[in-house]
Amino acid sequence: MKVLLVFAHPEPRSLNGTLRDVAVKELTAQGHEVRVSDLYADGWKSEVDRADFPELSPDARLVPVGASKQAYESNALTADVKTEIEKLLWADALILQFPLWWFTMPAILKGWVDRVFAYGFAYGVGEHSDKRWGDRYGEGTLAGKRAMLIVTAGGWEDHYSPRGVNGPIDDLLFPINHGILYYPGYDVLPPFVMYSADRLDAAGFELVAERLRERMRTLATTAPIPYRRQNGGDYLIPSMRLRAELADPGATGFGLHVNRGATDQNGSWFDGMHVDLPDQIRADAQSERR
Repeated sequence: MKVLLVFAHPEPRSLNGTLRDVAVKELTAQGHEVRVSDLYADGWKSEVDRADFPELSPDARLVPVGASKQAYESNALTADVKTEIEKLLWADALILQFPLWWFTMPAILKGWVDRVFAYGFAYGVGEHSDKRWGDRYGEGTLAGKRAMLIVTAGGWEDHYSPRGVNGPIDDLLFPINHGILYYPGYDVLPPFVMYSADRLDAAGFELVAERLRERMRTLATTAPIPYRRQNGGDYLIPSMRLRAELADPGATGFGLHVNRGATDQNGSWFDGMHVDLPDQIRADAQSERR
């Protein structure tokens, strides 16, 4: 496979930097071809502004969606954006790696998405009618490719549990997994989430590293999250509301858009999603709570 890893951490000597090196080394050892977009090292420009659209008239009002569409269609996107689009088209799999900052990705990575996922490339694709509502959510330019997240979080796993104060990790990552990756067609794999990142010792790191190596070894075979396909019959078009018979009519929330009945041959789709800490580290964390 050809793998693009987009890395968003300002310190190469960080835990994230070390985990990136573990991932790249294992992928290479498995015979995959790997490219890395290191956003901080590359000085990536995160904000969308007039400089992104060189052909836009100086006196024209900037409407980012329209400007993006025109620039993509006329091959007038900036060189840095074109390079990243070419990488996405080249890659069979995309990995986004980042620390969880304020419950989401760092601004530089969101800016990469804002600028690279251009209109006509990642969105605004396909027919809109009473039978289809564009090629998105399981279809689109990037359909047939795989994607996953590598995420570190400073909080304890319990804090991100279904009843945890930070909210379920599935919900926090849903806008990224479903709204950014699944939207243009990726098969989205369960994320690799590492908790209590600031409390990791050498023994704990080796456990985490081995779990990450295993995820890299199974990048091509891990069952994706079974999100519902927009145009597959589960949604009414054009309202895009989930059919009432597919869930409790009173139910709401992100979980509605996952087909919970779908499992792979080994069991649940979320197997291997979380990284448990060694008993001693877990005990230390428990003691800090008291």
